[in-house]
Amino acid sequence: MCGIFGIFNATSKIQSSQIRAATTAIRHRGPDDEGYLLANTKTQNIKLFGGEDSESILNLPTLTNHEGGDWNLAFGYRRLSILDISANGHQPMSNKAKNIWMIYNGEIYNYLEIREVLVKKGYTFTSTGDSTVILAAYEEWGDACVNHLVGMWAFAILDLRNQDTPKLFLSRDPFGIKPLYYTIYEGQIAFGSEIKALLELPWVKRHANPQRLHDYLRMGYLDHDDDKTHRETMFQGIYQLRAAHTLTLDLSKPLQLSALHPQQYWQLKPTPRKDLSFNEAAEQLRALFLKNIRLHLRSDVPIGTALSGGIDSSAIVMGMRYVEPSIDLRTFSFIAQEDPSINEERWSDMIVKASGSKATKTSPDHTSLIADLMHLVRTQDEPVGSTSIYAQYCVFRLARENGMKVMLDGQGADELLAGYRGYRSIRLASLLRKRQFGAAIQFQQGLKAYAGDGRWTGMLLRTAAEFLPRQFYTSALRIAGKDHSANFLNADWFTQHAIQAFVPAEAPKDTNDLLRFALIDASTSSNLPALLHYEDRNSMAHSIESRVPFLTPEIAEFILSLPEEYLISQDGTTKCVFRQAMRGIVPDAILDRKDKIGFATPERQWMGAMKSWIDPLLNSDMAQRVTPLHLPHIRQEWQAILNGSKPFDWRVWRWVNLIAWTEAFGVSYD
Repeated sequence: MCGIFGIFNATSKIQSSQIRAATTAIRHRGPDDEGYLLANTKTQNIKLFGGEDSESILNLPTLTNHEGGDWNLAFGYRRLSILDISANGHQPMSNKAKNIWMIYNGEIYNYLEIREVLVKKGYTFTSTGDSTVILAAYEEWGDACVNHLVGMWAFAILDLRNQDTPKLFLSRDPFGIKPLYYTIYEGQIAFGSEIKALLELPWVKRHANPQRLHDYLRMGYLDHDDDKTHRETMFQGIYQLRAAHTLTLDLSKPLQLSALHPQQYWQLKPTPRKDLSFNEAAEQLRALFLKNIRLHLRSDVPIGTALSGGIDSSAIVMGMRYVEPSIDLRTFSFIAQEDPSINEERWSDMIVKASGSKATKTSPDHTSLIADLMHLVRTQDEPVGSTSIYAQYCVFRLARENGMKVMLDGQGADELLAGYRGYRSIRLASLLRKRQFGAAIQFQQGLKAYAGDGRWTGMLLRTAAEFLPRQFYTSALRIAGKDHSANFLNADWFTQHAIQAFVPAEAPKDTNDLLRFALIDASTSSNLPALLHYEDRNSMAHSIESRVPFLTPEIAEFILSLPEEYLISQDGTTKCVFRQAMRGIVPDAILDRKDKIGFATPERQWMGAMKSWIDPLLNSDMAQRVTPLHLPHIRQEWQAILNGSKPFDWRVWRWVNLIAWTEAFGVSYD
């Protein structure tokens, strides 16, 4: 796991100080080693800096006319050593002919199997890691190499085999577990693992993106699909390569954004199947999950796991014990001591005892959140949705303090297995769309059992919303209590920037499997991309590689090919087939849980306890700079929440986070 940065400028005006600054900005992603490559793609001249001589790159103010220079391309690399921790894993890395060079962030879990295939084709390897396998795979299969890889990655390959048309090949893994951002200006392109690396370049402006800002403030969306060729970020002019996409750049000419066309190499589009009984499906899912656990345990350093006590994290811990009975198991948990209703300590303790693992716990509070807030904001690069991200941040920090470099986590399970409460409403809508009215009546009786906390009306309205045109969808959710008035927004500012209301994806008219459609959308376009963003930044901020064994194309395609009733049963039980698959591995008490908490934080209590900090923040000069916010209304609403005349509003965190983000990155709203 590493941090990568690269820049190409056809006019050869690369500044060495910029390369080093951009790469150093993501040093936390790889504190073990660094390396740099300078290239003239026309003459194919290459110069390397690395290890002890990395400092010498600072002695080249402008990387031109240095040892045959006129350098027009540069790579920067920071290494976190996981597989083959020797010097053989140093990057930038080349093939034997020295005409293909790569920088790479990620892990390829099936690298041993791929290497075996390539050895039979005549390839030899000097490293025992996965990086050389990617290089050889690209040399053998070209752009199609990505179809052979199982893992998480973002890599850049410089291909100089054709001197007339040198090319740069960028790729991102199927689910976008590893990030890759890019920006283009006057014919040059820069790319990197994090936005903060690009912000080190003087020609990259720190302007807020009005549309993405609106989507975040209004609906809490981040990293969601925007149906544009280049997926936008909160920073205007900075884009991210979509998951399951590649981008090939012709380096024989200056680059223009309009001429770049990312290509999708994989799509989560499962074929529905009815040939498996429920028990057969559970058996196959069990085998696939344990296979993934085995693959994700490949490492040359110790592996720990984040444990909440829910079904997903518990399955990972117990799965690790099942496939590797002698493994030294370490678990790390967030415990919400201030709110018993979201405290999962008894559940996590149950798994610790059952697995024989060593547990370490953390219980941050509102004072630690205030102390860590600016670092958290800088870590994430973009505003985040809730304080639960802070709980995750603290867990990864705890793991690093205890010597971990690799962690397993359960991201993706809720999106694939319909783990969230709202999916029950969509399941009911599916039954109604299919005109299975008897089954729908039976199912809604099960729903009532889960809505004893007063959510019954909202669940029914959520079901009804599935039958409305998407332009009315937001209004329906507002009635259901999922959205609120937008008086806190400066309407004039957003009108001036021609903002359009976000319209969620709509299932095709000929699709009756509404739940399947919603899960695919959540896994690829809406919910999961943001969660993976948080996961990557929080883990890498503490130099930890986080692995997510639920997220491989094979297991995702299998789960989403199953009948919807295998995911949510007729009595409303979510993750039904996975619960069955884990019988005999995970304690029944965990598998029979009806609640869902995760790394939930006592945000309501925290925000109230932070009054003496939030009050001056909302009245600060920095807040005045955030012109998209209507501060008088925000202050009024905040006071109403404090005095109890209005219920707590989850948007409070967005207001606070946006102001902090503005300060942390010097964001402009002009």
